[in-house]
Amino acid sequence: MRAAVVHGPGDVRIDTRPDPVPGPGEVLVAMEWGGICGSDVAYWRHGASGTAVLEHPLVLGHEVAGRVAALGPGVTGVEPGQPVTVHPAEPVGDTTLPARIAGRTNLLPRVRYFGSAAFHPHTDGGFSELRAVRADQLRPLPDGVSTRQGALAEPLAVALHAVHRAGDVTGRTVLVNGAGPIGCLVAAAAKHRGAATVIAADLAPSALAIARRLGADQVVDLAAGDALPGDVELVFEASGAPGALGGALRATARGGTLVQVGNLPGEPATAVLGDLVTREITWIGSYRFVDEITDAVRALGEGLDVSPLITHTFDLDQAGEALAVAAGRDSSKVLLRLGGS
Repeated sequence: MRAAVVHGPGDVRIDTRPDPVPGPGEVLVAMEWGGICGSDVAYWRHGASGTAVLEHPLVLGHEVAGRVAALGPGVTGVEPGQPVTVHPAEPVGDTTLPARIAGRTNLLPRVRYFGSAAFHPHTDGGFSELRAVRADQLRPLPDGVSTRQGALAEPLAVALHAVHRAGDVTGRTVLVNGAGPIGCLVAAAAKHRGAATVIAADLAPSALAIARRLGADQVVDLAAGDALPGDVELVFEASGAPGALGGALRATARGGTLVQVGNLPGEPATAVLGDLVTREITWIGSYRFVDEITDAVRALGEGLDVSPLITHTFDLDQAGEALAVAAGRDSSKVLLRLGGS
């Protein structure tokens, strides 16, 4: 089989690897679509994503969907040809979480994730023609949801988890600062969950146009000098830029909530944080998701259309070009066609 493999900074290759064979409790998936995430770009650009450093070649990709190709011993409940997406997280060991965070499996201290160099050996991702997957990681796609749409379930799950962290958004006004792929999906998720008004802010008019198509009622063009609104009860900071934190905190109403869904740097950075104290803002972190990918698949089946997020598609053998486009400013979600028709 062919796979998109990063060997080091700036070095991604289409390697030929042996076809995997599903073991007990596993399913072989013929991959059809994969979405490029910021972590994929980071491994390609820098040979690292956060604290995870590339030590040997790694198959990229954790936003994937395809069709069941074969069942390993003992697997029931799925059928060959069935379209599926994948929950890319696999807990390591049998760690029991403290009662205060029971069930929040995204906070387990050791989790293997598709396309991650956090462990040695690394965990290969799904940017390959075939991938053996634990059966409990599969999420069948409902009728009417294509595998192309299914590849967006994982980032939609990240957005739904962030909205879940905020509590009930029904009837509330929401500001999303940063209209990259996750920010746009947060806007869509908030609207899907009943938010009355969703405002999206960004420096790029093209990103704001996508946010509007995904449900934003209002947009703020920061590059044009437009100011963030004030006194917003619920704010999602999705840019991950430390320099944006001061403005996001100032936009948050006194006693309001700021959900940090954009990844912040792992090294010291300058940020203006005074309003966190003087306005008594609740600042909440949001990391990956628990099982919101099941909610994401359900939402797609209910008709939530997040396809406007997709701006570019490439074939697998164009992975290098696809990564370069995904790293640029003129794209939102870039998809790889991994197989299928």
